[in-house]
Amino acid sequence: MINFDYIRTSTAKAAVDAKNKNASSQFIAGGTNLVDLMKRGVTAPEKIIDINNLPLKKITADVKGIMIGALALNSDVAENAIIKSKYPLLAAALNAGASAQLRNMATVGGNMMQRTRCSYFYDITMPCNKREPGIGCGALQGQNRMHAVFGTSEKCIAVHPSDMCVALAALDATVHISGPKGDRKISFTDFHRLPGDTPELDNNLQKGELITGVHIPSNAFNKTHYLKIRDRASYAFALVSVAAALELSGNTINNARLAMGGVAHKPWRLTAVEKFLVGKPATKETFAAAAAMAMDSAVTFGQNNFKIKMGKAAVSEALQQATQKI
Repeated sequence: MINFDYIRTSTAKAAVDAKNKNASSQFIAGGTNLVDLMKRGVTAPEKIIDINNLPLKKITADVKGIMIGALALNSDVAENAIIKSKYPLLAAALNAGASAQLRNMATVGGNMMQRTRCSYFYDITMPCNKREPGIGCGALQGQNRMHAVFGTSEKCIAVHPSDMCVALAALDATVHISGPKGDRKISFTDFHRLPGDTPELDNNLQKGELITGVHIPSNAFNKTHYLKIRDRASYAFALVSVAAALELSGNTINNARLAMGGVAHKPWRLTAVEKFLVGKPATKETFAAAAAMAMDSAVTFGQNNFKIKMGKAAVSEALQQATQKI
């Protein structure tokens, strides 16, 4: 780890100004991902900007939905009474992530900004276009069991590691951002990027911008489930995960939201499957058809071939669990 300057700010403007003055500087809150990356030499910021004193920890609800500050702890969001009652999909996804100790440190904004856990990205002796553009992707012909099956490119097949982000994508969240040019909002599904030719860019934040919060609109979903399939029960990233939210009237699906994790460079929203489900009966047959459709465009790389079958099973199971296994 290189020597670095450290400053602490107390306003969003001061934080943005400090970041804008030094292109290599980085914000730090919980530090559960950034510190690991610094220790391994994956990233080496010249300046660390501590934003923990910013007033961005509140969770505020109104008739339009709920606003979650970027510095709200994952554990606080998961245990918030309004989140648990009105947005249980988010609470379930958060509780499926990392460990209790990490959830007590990690923030909502930091969770969104965490980087892939691809072993080639973390090992500075191995080729990785995300870490150093132009040197190749070791996973393409190497160890790719954990890797993406959707939205990949010849430059990168890494996956986004977050559970929380999968739920937020399914719930039509909006990201609130502050930057040198003022405040703006961006749809959560547009926040993270696919690798394309620029895998080093994880998201669509512009220079100097800071996440200030996430807004989730009110919804009428009365059946939800977050399913995470992993190698072990605790502190393991998803092989495949599914966030399912349904609005049922009797046995008819009036509205549906589905997103997958562990399968792409960003949370993977299944919009075509959502449209297919609307108006259909909530039956095993319907869910099986939806599951088959979900994996239609998947492309595998050898060791992750199993994700096709696993993905279909996970989508079907998540929908069945959401509707209490009809």
